[in-house]
Amino acid sequence: MHAEQNAPPHLCSSRAAMASDLPFSSCHALICLVLFTVHCTVVPTSSAMDCDGDDRAALLRVKAQLGDPVQLSSWLPATNCCAWEPPAVFCSAAGRVTGLALSSLDGVRAPVPPALGELPELVILQVQSVRGLSGPIPPSFANLTRLEDLNIAGTSISGPVPDFLAGITTLRTIVIADGKLAGPIPGSLARLPDLRYLDLSGNMLTGAIPPGLLHGSFRFLILANNRLTGEIPPDLGDDDVDTLDLSRNGLTGDPSPFLFGIAKRAAKIDLSWNELEFDMTGVSFPHHLRFLDLSHNRINGSVAKSLRDLRLDHFDVSYNGLCGEIPAGRFMELHGAECYGQNRCLCGTPLPPCIAV
Repeated sequence: MHAEQNAPPHLCSSRAAMASDLPFSSCHALICLVLFTVHCTVVPTSSAMDCDGDDRAALLRVKAQLGDPVQLSSWLPATNCCAWEPPAVFCSAAGRVTGLALSSLDGVRAPVPPALGELPELVILQVQSVRGLSGPIPPSFANLTRLEDLNIAGTSISGPVPDFLAGITTLRTIVIADGKLAGPIPGSLARLPDLRYLDLSGNMLTGAIPPGLLHGSFRFLILANNRLTGEIPPDLGDDDVDTLDLSRNGLTGDPSPFLFGIAKRAAKIDLSWNELEFDMTGVSFPHHLRFLDLSHNRINGSVAKSLRDLRLDHFDVSYNGLCGEIPAGRFMELHGAECYGQNRCLCGTPLPPCIAV
Protein backbone atom coordinates (compact mmCIF):
# COMPACT_ATOMS: atom_id res chain seq x y z
CA MET A 1 0.00 0.00 0.00
CA HIS A 2 1.25 3.51 -0.77
CA ALA A 3 2.95 5.38 2.02
CA GLU A 4 1.01 8.48 0.94
CA GLN A 5 -2.35 6.77 1.47
CA ASN A 6 -3.58 9.37 3.94
CA ALA A 7 -2.58 12.35 1.84
CA PRO A 8 -5.30 14.69 0.52
CA PRO A 9 -6.91 13.54 -2.72
CA HIS A 10 -5.24 14.85 -5.89
CA LEU A 11 -7.77 16.76 -8.00
CA CYS A 12 -7.49 16.75 -11.79
CA SER A 13 -10.85 17.56 -13.41
CA SER A 14 -11.63 18.66 -16.93
CA ARG A 15 -11.55 22.42 -17.06
CA ALA A 16 -14.79 22.35 -19.06
CA ALA A 17 -16.66 20.40 -16.43
CA MET A 18 -15.43 21.64 -13.05
CA ALA A 19 -18.37 23.97 -12.52
CA SER A 20 -20.97 21.29 -13.15
CA ASP A 21 -19.49 18.37 -11.20
CA LEU A 22 -22.02 16.63 -8.94
CA PRO A 23 -20.56 14.97 -5.83
CA PHE A 24 -21.11 11.22 -5.87
CA SER A 25 -22.83 11.31 -2.47
CA SER A 26 -25.37 13.66 -4.01
CA CYS A 27 -26.00 11.14 -6.76
CA HIS A 28 -26.85 8.50 -4.19
CA ALA A 29 -29.11 10.94 -2.34
CA LEU A 30 -31.04 11.42 -5.58
CA ILE A 31 -31.38 7.66 -6.03
CA CYS A 32 -32.72 7.34 -2.49
CA LEU A 33 -35.19 10.18 -3.07
CA VAL A 34 -36.57 8.34 -6.07
CA LEU A 35 -36.86 5.16 -4.01
CA PHE A 36 -38.77 7.03 -1.30
CA THR A 37 -41.15 8.40 -3.92
CA VAL A 38 -41.77 5.00 -5.46
CA HIS A 39 -42.11 2.91 -2.32
CA CYS A 40 -43.38 5.21 0.43
CA THR A 41 -46.61 7.15 0.60
CA VAL A 42 -46.56 10.16 2.90
CA VAL A 43 -49.80 10.18 4.86
CA PRO A 44 -51.15 13.75 5.39
CA THR A 45 -51.77 14.67 9.02
CA SER A 46 -55.33 15.96 8.48
CA SER A 47 -56.76 12.81 6.92
CA ALA A 48 -54.28 10.12 7.89
CA MET A 49 -55.21 6.73 9.18
CA ASP A 50 -53.42 6.38 12.50
CA CYS A 51 -50.16 4.49 12.29
CA ASP A 52 -49.93 0.89 13.38
CA GLY A 53 -49.66 0.63 17.16
CA ASP A 54 -46.80 -1.85 17.10
CA ASP A 55 -44.84 0.36 14.69
CA ARG A 56 -45.38 3.40 16.93
CA ALA A 57 -44.21 1.44 19.97
CA ALA A 58 -41.09 0.31 18.08
CA LEU A 59 -40.28 3.89 17.04
CA LEU A 60 -40.66 5.08 20.63
CA ARG A 61 -38.19 2.38 21.68
CA VAL A 62 -35.83 3.64 18.96
CA LYS A 63 -36.12 7.13 20.42
CA ALA A 64 -35.39 5.88 23.94
CA GLN A 65 -32.44 3.76 22.79
CA LEU A 66 -30.97 6.84 21.10
CA GLY A 67 -31.19 8.76 24.37
CA ASP A 68 -34.27 10.87 23.50
CA PRO A 69 -32.57 13.32 21.10
CA VAL A 70 -34.22 16.70 20.87
CA GLN A 71 -34.80 16.28 17.13
CA LEU A 72 -37.29 13.51 17.95
CA SER A 73 -39.36 15.63 20.33
CA SER A 74 -42.47 15.16 18.16
CA TRP A 75 -42.29 11.40 18.71
CA LEU A 76 -44.90 11.08 21.44
CA PRO A 77 -47.25 8.30 22.60
CA ALA A 78 -50.89 8.49 21.47
CA THR A 79 -49.94 10.52 18.38
CA ASN A 80 -49.91 9.52 14.74
CA CYS A 81 -46.36 8.37 14.00
CA CYS A 82 -46.99 8.79 10.27
CA ALA A 83 -47.07 12.54 10.91
CA TRP A 84 -43.88 12.71 13.00
CA GLU A 85 -41.27 14.99 11.52
CA PRO A 86 -38.49 15.83 11.35
CA PRO A 87 -36.88 13.46 10.69
CA ALA A 88 -39.14 11.75 8.22
CA VAL A 89 -41.37 8.78 8.92
CA PHE A 90 -43.04 7.41 5.80
CA CYS A 91 -46.12 5.20 5.92
CA SER A 92 -48.22 3.09 3.61
CA ALA A 93 -51.90 3.85 3.08
CA ALA A 94 -52.61 1.23 5.74
CA GLY A 95 -50.56 3.11 8.32
CA ARG A 96 -47.54 0.81 8.37
CA VAL A 97 -44.09 2.40 8.61
CA THR A 98 -42.31 1.70 5.32
CA GLY A 99 -39.58 4.36 5.37
CA LEU A 100 -37.49 6.04 8.05
CA ALA A 101 -34.83 8.74 7.69
CA LEU A 102 -32.74 9.71 10.70
CA SER A 103 -30.12 12.41 10.13
CA SER A 104 -27.93 14.87 12.02
CA LEU A 105 -29.11 13.84 15.50
CA ASP A 106 -27.02 16.07 17.74
CA GLY A 107 -25.88 14.74 21.09
CA VAL A 108 -26.54 11.07 20.36
CA ARG A 109 -24.04 8.75 22.08
CA ALA A 110 -25.57 5.31 21.73
CA PRO A 111 -25.30 1.95 19.96
CA VAL A 112 -27.44 1.25 16.91
CA PRO A 113 -31.01 0.81 18.28
CA PRO A 114 -32.07 -2.85 18.12
CA ALA A 115 -35.69 -1.59 17.95
CA LEU A 116 -35.08 -0.56 14.33
CA GLY A 117 -35.39 -4.26 13.57
CA GLU A 118 -38.93 -4.24 14.98
CA LEU A 119 -40.42 -2.45 11.95
CA PRO A 120 -41.29 -5.45 9.75
CA GLU A 121 -42.76 -3.44 6.86
CA LEU A 122 -39.71 -1.19 6.49
CA VAL A 123 -38.59 -0.81 2.87
CA ILE A 124 -36.10 2.05 3.22
CA LEU A 125 -33.91 2.89 6.21
CA GLN A 126 -31.56 5.86 6.11
CA VAL A 127 -29.27 6.97 8.94
CA GLN A 128 -27.07 9.90 7.98
CA SER A 129 -24.50 12.00 9.85
CA VAL A 130 -25.00 10.65 13.37
CA ARG A 131 -21.38 10.44 14.51
CA GLY A 132 -22.29 9.35 18.04
CA LEU A 133 -23.95 6.18 16.76
CA SER A 134 -21.60 3.30 17.48
CA GLY A 135 -21.28 -0.44 17.90
CA PRO A 136 -22.21 -3.18 15.44
CA ILE A 137 -25.36 -3.45 13.37
CA PRO A 138 -27.67 -5.47 15.65
CA PRO A 139 -28.89 -8.95 14.70
CA SER A 140 -32.49 -7.67 14.90
CA PHE A 141 -31.97 -6.13 11.45
CA ALA A 142 -32.33 -9.65 10.06
CA ASN A 143 -36.06 -9.27 10.76
CA LEU A 144 -36.39 -6.52 8.14
CA THR A 145 -37.36 -8.96 5.44
CA ARG A 146 -38.92 -6.32 3.18
CA LEU A 147 -35.96 -3.93 3.28
CA GLU A 148 -34.75 -2.76 -0.13
CA ASP A 149 -32.54 0.22 0.71
CA LEU A 150 -30.21 0.23 3.72
CA ASN A 151 -28.29 3.50 3.85
CA ILE A 152 -26.07 4.23 6.86
CA ALA A 153 -23.36 6.86 6.43
CA GLY A 154 -21.41 9.21 8.62
CA THR A 155 -21.58 7.21 11.86
CA SER A 156 -19.12 5.42 14.15
CA ILE A 157 -20.64 1.99 13.52
CA SER A 158 -18.01 -0.72 13.96
CA GLY A 159 -17.66 -4.49 13.77
CA PRO A 160 -17.93 -6.61 10.64
CA VAL A 161 -20.24 -6.25 7.67
CA PRO A 162 -23.06 -8.48 8.97
CA ASP A 163 -23.30 -11.82 7.22
CA PHE A 164 -27.02 -11.92 8.04
CA LEU A 165 -27.66 -9.18 5.48
CA ALA A 166 -27.45 -11.95 2.87
CA GLY A 167 -30.71 -13.29 4.27
CA ILE A 168 -32.62 -10.09 3.43
CA THR A 169 -33.15 -11.10 -0.17
CA THR A 170 -35.11 -7.96 -1.06
CA LEU A 171 -32.07 -5.69 -0.67
CA ARG A 172 -31.18 -3.67 -3.74
CA THR A 173 -29.01 -0.99 -2.12
CA ILE A 174 -26.55 -1.35 0.75
CA VAL A 175 -24.67 1.71 1.92
CA ILE A 176 -22.66 1.44 5.14
CA ALA A 177 -20.11 4.14 4.51
CA ASP A 178 -17.83 6.53 6.35
CA GLY A 179 -17.73 4.49 9.55
CA LYS A 180 -15.50 2.03 11.37
CA LEU A 181 -16.39 -1.35 9.88
CA ALA A 182 -13.55 -3.86 9.91
CA GLY A 183 -12.83 -7.35 8.65
CA PRO A 184 -13.58 -8.85 5.24
CA ILE A 185 -16.51 -8.21 2.91
CA PRO A 186 -18.68 -11.33 3.30
CA GLY A 187 -18.93 -13.32 0.10
CA SER A 188 -22.47 -14.26 1.11
CA LEU A 189 -23.64 -10.85 -0.14
CA ALA A 190 -23.34 -12.32 -3.62
CA ARG A 191 -26.48 -14.32 -2.83
CA LEU A 192 -28.61 -11.16 -2.85
CA PRO A 193 -30.32 -11.50 -6.25
CA ASP A 194 -31.23 -7.83 -6.72
CA LEU A 195 -28.22 -6.06 -5.17
CA ARG A 196 -27.16 -3.37 -7.62
CA TYR A 197 -25.66 -0.66 -5.39
CA LEU A 198 -23.03 -1.44 -2.76
CA ASP A 199 -21.12 1.31 -0.97
CA LEU A 200 -18.82 0.30 1.89
CA SER A 201 -16.37 3.16 1.41
CA GLY A 202 -14.53 4.96 4.17
CA ASN A 203 -14.16 2.04 6.56
CA MET A 204 -11.30 -0.29 7.57
CA LEU A 205 -12.25 -3.38 5.58
CA THR A 206 -9.54 -5.91 4.73
CA GLY A 207 -9.06 -8.93 2.50
CA ALA A 208 -10.05 -9.51 -1.11
CA ILE A 209 -13.11 -8.27 -2.97
CA PRO A 210 -15.49 -11.23 -3.31
CA PRO A 211 -16.67 -12.03 -6.84
CA GLY A 212 -20.27 -11.77 -7.96
CA LEU A 213 -21.40 -9.09 -5.50
CA LEU A 214 -23.68 -7.20 -7.90
CA HIS A 215 -26.56 -8.26 -10.13
CA GLY A 216 -28.90 -6.73 -12.69
CA SER A 217 -28.33 -3.59 -14.72
CA PHE A 218 -26.92 -0.18 -13.76
CA ARG A 219 -24.54 -1.48 -11.05
CA PHE A 220 -22.54 0.64 -8.62
CA LEU A 221 -19.66 -0.62 -6.47
CA ILE A 222 -17.95 1.89 -4.16
CA LEU A 223 -15.27 0.42 -1.88
CA ALA A 224 -12.92 3.40 -1.70
CA ASN A 225 -10.82 4.25 1.35
CA ASN A 226 -10.47 0.80 2.87
CA ARG A 227 -7.58 -1.65 3.28
CA LEU A 228 -8.56 -4.16 0.63
CA THR A 229 -5.93 -6.31 -1.09
CA GLY A 230 -5.69 -8.86 -3.87
CA GLU A 231 -6.85 -8.60 -7.47
CA ILE A 232 -10.01 -7.04 -8.89
CA PRO A 233 -12.61 -9.74 -9.69
CA PRO A 234 -13.14 -10.13 -13.46
CA ASP A 235 -16.95 -9.93 -13.15
CA LEU A 236 -16.58 -6.21 -12.36
CA GLY A 237 -15.85 -5.81 -16.05
CA ASP A 238 -19.38 -6.88 -16.96
CA ASP A 239 -21.24 -4.54 -19.31
CA ASP A 240 -23.83 -3.63 -16.66
CA VAL A 241 -21.36 -1.92 -14.29
CA ASP A 242 -21.91 1.85 -14.35
CA THR A 243 -19.66 3.02 -11.51
CA LEU A 244 -16.58 1.38 -10.02
CA ASP A 245 -14.68 3.19 -7.26
CA LEU A 246 -11.97 1.07 -5.66
CA SER A 247 -9.61 3.94 -4.90
CA ARG A 248 -7.28 4.14 -1.90
CA ASN A 249 -6.81 0.45 -1.19
CA GLY A 250 -3.93 -1.97 -1.76
CA LEU A 251 -5.20 -3.78 -4.85
CA THR A 252 -2.75 -5.47 -7.21
CA GLY A 253 -2.67 -7.15 -10.60
CA ASP A 254 -3.70 -6.21 -14.12
CA PRO A 255 -7.45 -5.51 -14.57
CA SER A 256 -7.09 -4.04 -18.07
CA PRO A 257 -8.07 -7.17 -20.10
CA PHE A 258 -11.58 -7.32 -18.59
CA LEU A 259 -12.24 -3.86 -17.16
CA PHE A 260 -11.72 -1.74 -20.27
CA GLY A 261 -13.03 -1.88 -23.83
CA ILE A 262 -14.81 0.46 -26.24
CA ALA A 263 -18.18 -1.27 -25.84
CA LYS A 264 -18.20 -1.23 -22.03
CA ARG A 265 -20.92 0.91 -20.43
CA ALA A 266 -19.00 2.19 -17.42
CA ALA A 267 -19.35 5.92 -16.73
CA LYS A 268 -16.97 6.17 -13.76
CA ILE A 269 -13.82 4.18 -12.98
CA ASP A 270 -11.62 5.25 -10.08
CA LEU A 271 -8.71 2.92 -9.33
CA SER A 272 -6.37 5.55 -7.90
CA TRP A 273 -4.01 4.95 -4.99
CA ASN A 274 -3.53 1.21 -5.45
CA GLU A 275 -0.68 -1.04 -6.63
CA LEU A 276 -2.10 -1.93 -10.05
CA GLU A 277 0.40 -2.65 -12.82
CA PHE A 278 -0.27 -2.85 -16.56
CA ASP A 279 0.78 -1.41 -19.92
CA MET A 280 -1.66 1.33 -20.95
CA THR A 281 -0.37 1.72 -24.51
CA GLY A 282 -2.99 -0.35 -26.34
CA VAL A 283 -5.88 -0.05 -23.90
CA SER A 284 -9.26 0.92 -25.39
CA PHE A 285 -11.30 2.83 -22.85
CA PRO A 286 -15.14 2.76 -22.78
CA HIS A 287 -16.80 5.41 -24.93
CA HIS A 288 -19.36 6.12 -22.20
CA LEU A 289 -16.66 6.92 -19.65
CA ARG A 290 -16.87 10.36 -18.01
CA PHE A 291 -14.60 9.87 -14.98
CA LEU A 292 -11.25 8.07 -15.12
CA ASP A 293 -8.68 8.17 -12.34
CA LEU A 294 -5.72 5.79 -12.52
CA SER A 295 -3.29 7.97 -10.57
CA HIS A 296 -0.88 6.66 -7.93
CA ASN A 297 -0.40 3.17 -9.36
CA ARG A 298 2.37 1.36 -11.25
CA ILE A 299 1.00 1.74 -14.77
CA ASN A 300 3.60 1.77 -17.56
CA GLY A 301 3.78 2.13 -21.31
CA SER A 302 2.46 5.25 -23.01
CA VAL A 303 -0.77 7.22 -22.70
CA ALA A 304 -3.43 5.33 -24.68
CA LYS A 305 -4.49 6.95 -27.97
CA SER A 306 -8.08 5.85 -27.34
CA LEU A 307 -8.34 8.64 -24.74
CA ARG A 308 -8.53 11.19 -27.57
CA ASP A 309 -12.14 10.15 -28.22
CA LEU A 310 -13.35 10.50 -24.61
CA ARG A 311 -14.85 13.70 -23.26
CA LEU A 312 -13.89 13.14 -19.64
CA ASP A 313 -15.10 15.37 -16.81
CA HIS A 314 -12.28 14.00 -14.65
CA PHE A 315 -9.05 12.47 -15.87
CA ASP A 316 -5.88 11.67 -13.93
CA VAL A 317 -2.96 9.35 -14.71
CA SER A 318 -0.38 11.12 -12.56
CA TYR A 319 2.12 9.29 -10.31
CA ASN A 320 2.70 6.27 -12.55
CA GLY A 321 5.53 5.03 -14.78
CA LEU A 322 4.20 6.32 -18.12
CA CYS A 323 6.60 7.43 -20.85
CA GLY A 324 6.55 8.87 -24.36
CA GLU A 325 4.59 11.54 -26.20
CA ILE A 326 1.07 12.37 -25.01
CA PRO A 327 -1.45 11.90 -27.85
CA ALA A 328 -2.77 15.14 -29.27
CA GLY A 329 -6.08 16.20 -30.77
CA ARG A 330 -9.80 16.03 -30.07
CA PHE A 331 -10.54 15.98 -26.32
CA MET A 332 -6.97 15.73 -25.08
CA GLU A 333 -6.79 19.53 -24.88
CA LEU A 334 -9.21 19.45 -21.95
CA HIS A 335 -6.60 17.99 -19.60
CA GLY A 336 -3.95 20.10 -17.89
CA ALA A 337 -0.37 19.23 -17.00
CA GLU A 338 -1.36 18.17 -13.46
CA CYS A 339 -3.26 15.21 -14.93
CA TYR A 340 0.07 13.72 -16.13
CA GLY A 341 2.47 14.81 -13.37
CA GLN A 342 5.10 12.63 -11.73
CA ASN A 343 5.45 10.02 -14.45
CA ARG A 344 8.68 8.52 -15.77
CA CYS A 345 9.21 10.39 -19.03
CA LEU A 346 6.03 11.85 -20.53
CA CYS A 347 6.34 14.76 -22.94
CA GLY A 348 4.24 16.80 -25.35
CA THR A 349 1.30 19.13 -24.75
CA PRO A 350 0.42 20.07 -22.04
CA LEU A 351 3.90 19.07 -20.77
CA PRO A 352 7.15 20.35 -22.27
CA PRO A 353 7.78 19.23 -25.87
CA CYS A 354 9.52 15.97 -26.62
CA ILE A 355 13.20 16.15 -27.51
CA ALA A 356 14.21 14.37 -30.69
CA VAL A 357 17.03 11.89 -30.20
